[in-house]
Amino acid sequence: MTTHQDLIDRDRKVTFHASTHLRDFAHGDAPGRVITGGKGINIVDKDGHEFIDAFAGLYCVNIGYGRTEVAEAIYQQALEMSYYHTYVGHSNEPQIALSEKILELAGPGMSKVYYGMSGSDANETQLKIVRYYHNVLGRPHKKKVISRMRGYHGSGIASGSLTGLKAFHDQFDLPMEGILHTEAPYYYHRAAEQQGMSEREFSAYCAQRLEAMILAEGPDSVAAFIGEPVLGTGGIVPPPEGYWDEIQAVLAKYDVLLIADEVVCGFGRIGADFGSHHYGIKPDLITTAKGLTSAYQPLSAVIVGDRVWRVLEQGTGEYGPIGHGWTYSGHALGCAAGLANLAIIEREGLTANAAATGAYLQQQMQAAFGDHPLVGDVRGVGMLASLEFSADPARRTHFDPSLKVGPRIAAAAMQENLIARAMPQGDILGFAPPLIASREEVDEIIARVERAVNRVTDQLTREGALQTA
Repeated sequence: MTTHQDLIDRDRKVTFHASTHLRDFAHGDAPGRVITGGKGINIVDKDGHEFIDAFAGLYCVNIGYGRTEVAEAIYQQALEMSYYHTYVGHSNEPQIALSEKILELAGPGMSKVYYGMSGSDANETQLKIVRYYHNVLGRPHKKKVISRMRGYHGSGIASGSLTGLKAFHDQFDLPMEGILHTEAPYYYHRAAEQQGMSEREFSAYCAQRLEAMILAEGPDSVAAFIGEPVLGTGGIVPPPEGYWDEIQAVLAKYDVLLIADEVVCGFGRIGADFGSHHYGIKPDLITTAKGLTSAYQPLSAVIVGDRVWRVLEQGTGEYGPIGHGWTYSGHALGCAAGLANLAIIEREGLTANAAATGAYLQQQMQAAFGDHPLVGDVRGVGMLASLEFSADPARRTHFDPSLKVGPRIAAAAMQENLIARAMPQGDILGFAPPLIASREEVDEIIARVERAVNRVTDQLTREGALQTA
């Protein structure tokens, strides 16, 4: 028995793993792996096997693995002062400097930063801010929040309700009351059944559906709308042309706050500091996490816009200190990691690299898979990309879910020592490489994916599951 296998066996006995088939893992019927380190875009397991991580952990290790300067920043801060709470005006130097940097990157219109530990808790904070905001303004019934089908906003009770994916709702009695889901901006899935709309026509259709929902619920009851600039876990789906202009016009018409969930897109992933900048989104509130520290420490940040901040100040003037706080808000070690991480992104031009190398990634993905008999759609922006598989690409036919085509291809990629993610609610393979990736590394990623996709294509053809000419 290898040391690695011994660790996995011990792990099966004691650990409740996220997003895992609990029975199969606990009883040895699902694989395990113990990761011990990494360098650049690669990770290494306990047995010394090296893998290209083409998903940057969970979209988050933007600066790549093994950055000792971040470890040093955490260490130096721990020597000086590892923790003190940030309630009732207490602060620490890294928190102050990081807040200044975040607001500088976010640009005009944003006022203050509130910290947590994850994107999920940040979106819980957003919901409390939205409720508080409307209560201060004397709108006790304006509390409903509209999210989108296939959106991802976390795994808590409220944040999981915002998420628009079945696996996060079923058996959890979600979504909770007051959270609604409108049309996803998923042109590939929906355009054909909507009589072959153009992208702009589909964007207008999505806005019409949103407006119809607001009117059906009553504009006086709808408080906020939340959306990712690019759908992430729902399939890595860039919005169709004109989408955010159409949506923002509806929100402005009915005085609905806009929350931009930038947990994936923020801090360079799609070639801009924020996805909002790329798509011309002007949010009232912004949710960030992942790329804020490149996951070297847990940290999230809610960025509060001027319009909302003025009302929060008014509220505490009337009601006293705001009743919201996390023990680890503004944790000094997380903030030190965030500062070191953002310094690397700026110094090494990683946002610009995400734009340039990301464009190359999109081009090469299209060249490799645009006419592939298993691939229905190739899409992405910057360092986000996905392949959606189809039994008959010309007709956009979906595979029988029991075939588990997406997971099979992800497993085949793992056999090529490549980590890509089988996305939920569809046969989709997602990619989000670290922002440090070079063109040569992109070429290697695509070569390994090609071998994996071709292997599963041959299997499906032999099984009669794939339409052939």
